[in-house]
Amino acid sequence: MKAEINHEGSKYSIDFSKPLDISIPLRGDAQNVNTWYLGHPRIEPHEEADFVGKVSLGSSVNFNDIWFNPHAHGTHTECVGHITEEFYSVNQHLNRFFFLAELVTVVPELQGDDWVISKHILEVVLPKKEIQALVIRTSPNDRDKLSRQYSNTNPPYLLEDAVDYILSKGVEHLLIDLPSVDKEKDDGALKAHKAFWNYHGQLRKQATITEFIYVPDAIEDGPYFLNLQMAPFENDASPSRPVLYEIQDV
Repeated sequence: MKAEINHEGSKYSIDFSKPLDISIPLRGDAQNVNTWYLGHPRIEPHEEADFVGKVSLGSSVNFNDIWFNPHAHGTHTECVGHITEEFYSVNQHLNRFFFLAELVTVVPELQGDDWVISKHILEVVLPKKEIQALVIRTSPNDRDKLSRQYSNTNPPYLLEDAVDYILSKGVEHLLIDLPSVDKEKDDGALKAHKAFWNYHGQLRKQATITEFIYVPDAIEDGPYFLNLQMAPFENDASPSRPVLYEIQDV
């Protein structure tokens, strides 16, 4: 289904019949992507007295309990409430769901023992225009990102100067295929998170970070229309399903 849309004064042609899903599905076993030293998610039939919620075991319905952590077990979108003492719900502060987005692929560079994304790397790949939503794919981009066990692996992360540069481009929504924008073990410094949400100033309550996406190589770098779908959890973070659409100027 093709449609012409008017978004902030510009017209675009979008084919909504061709979504590009860049989320990682959640599954209830050890093959699920995982980090932060947690066990894998569980999706199990609810059991109570003589009731077992599974049709193949005699129940009239399948009735599963699900245990997971949004930060550790898959694609999720988070707000400033992730790092503040005061409670902020991502469900209350993400109240728009369509954005112009730019997809870029970066190769982290080695600094000491860490692979990092620096300002210099982003200066090379980001267009000169302002950007509402930025989608970062890291290379190499193996499909094992869909099931990788990240705990105690020191994954790549964003340097603070890279985040400052992202903010200078006007980015409100940052999406990345890593478990965190910060170093796995940084003694709670959280420099990238704090810079992105202006933790020491006027909080950017409307801004979001989406982590644990996966962008297949077949999706080319460039501009897209982003639908940032999210489950309505009243929490600092919620499972989400970002979807890209190719766009054409009218």
